Amino acid sequence: MGRKFFSCLLLLSFLLPLWFLPQRKGGKNLARSHLESHLDHIGALPYFTEVCGYHGPIYMTYPTKALAPLMLEDYRKVMVDHRGEEEQYSYEDIQNCMKKVIPLDLKQTIQVDRELVIRAYYAGHVLGAAMIYAKVGDAALVYTGDYNMTPDRHLGAAQIDHLKLDLLITESTYAKTVRDSKHAREREFLKAVHKCVSGGGKVLIPAFALGRAQELCILLDDYWERMNLKIPIYFSAGLTIQANMYYKMLIGWTSQKIKDSYTVHNPFDFKHGFLTLQFATSSVHSLMILDPVYFLRHLIHQLSFSPHTDSKGIMDLTEFLSPSHVILVHGEKPQMSFLKERIESELGMPCYYPANNETVSIPTTKNLKISATDKFIASCSTSQARDSTQKSNLICGNHLSGANGDEKLAEGILLMEKSKDAKILCEDELLQLLGAEGHSLQFEPLLHSRIGEAETDIVDDLASE
Repeated sequence: MGRKFFSCLLLLSFLLPLWFLPQRKGGKNLARSHLESHLDHIGALPYFTEVCGYHGPIYMTYPTKALAPLMLEDYRKVMVDHRGEEEQYSYEDIQNCMKKVIPLDLKQTIQVDRELVIRAYYAGHVLGAAMIYAKVGDAALVYTGDYNMTPDRHLGAAQIDHLKLDLLITESTYAKTVRDSKHAREREFLKAVHKCVSGGGKVLIPAFALGRAQELCILLDDYWERMNLKIPIYFSAGLTIQANMYYKMLIGWTSQKIKDSYTVHNPFDFKHGFLTLQFATSSVHSLMILDPVYFLRHLIHQLSFSPHTDSKGIMDLTEFLSPSHVILVHGEKPQMSFLKERIESELGMPCYYPANNETVSIPTTKNLKISATDKFIASCSTSQARDSTQKSNLICGNHLSGANGDEKLAEGILLMEKSKDAKILCEDELLQLLGAEGHSLQFEPLLHSRIGEAETDIVDDLASE
């Protein structure tokens, strides 16, 4: 089957994943499915295709394909132009890489090659994020990527069919955390913002430009409208403007509430301005350094609006899919160990959390499904079915029980074609399919014997021939 990758991640502290170390050119044909446009899933993709020479298929959902080049170029400019890091790939590399991407829709079944079939399911988390169902023969798995089992203001909850799985590979970012009510966090956030601005202060909100920025923009815009606040809201120009454009274009991938309100107004056309998006750190908690000369006294209020599912969501999805085995990824070792024990004790499923470069072998049951033609089935109940004591010269034989309990031998030919189910047919059906005529071969053995030789010796000679 070869190897299949589901993400091409970027480790900011090491720049590139470990699998880049062995070679730079001549990558094999590996099927790759990229689940979302965040850098920890696509950040090294241009390096993999344009530097390492990967030339196999690459699949993305339509929103991910639209947003990925924005994220990649923004990262490249920050690392090279602002930080002075060595360039890992160029703007042209990004453009050439994206030309190789094959877009796919949700629930669209893709026949990647002779063996592999994939299908994408809605994952929430960020615009375009998808869970990937992959099947090879009778072996099937789901790779969740990042997902959210709780809907938020601009995206719906993850949705997937009830599938029969040998393996579930799930993220475990919050393997040990059960988050409080989203509405309670929103109330706390709005209360803190309102208190600050009503007292003459200013609020600086660090947020990711893709996903969380849109979520908080919608939240603040609705609140400003309800409270009739006239205080302007600003945001730092750049990636967020471009991302908002795609959010407007790809309304079909957002939450049902956003879709319903879209007929009246576009929720991403913010009436009251935009959110201020910045990152700032300081070793002195009470001071934020904005300039080498000027200091601002400030308060820090921390709230989590993470789009990752919590441990309850992971358990709910695992129980719903009921796979034979579970692998935990995208988490911290102590928390993953805790979740592994829960899955094994509460759900009775073998669970693993392998380290980098560690191999996990998952047993699967391979059953060959074979259909039979109507003519073959009819022949099984006629005189054509011979006594099982007779020898068969055909490829496939199956013992049947007759009305009197005697075993009969039903003879047929097993036909296996690419991308089709195996089936049993009669001899004349195969000849018709091939456009050929049947032939029979008869022969007689010629044995030399001496006159008067014992009959038993002749039989022995015949057997040895």
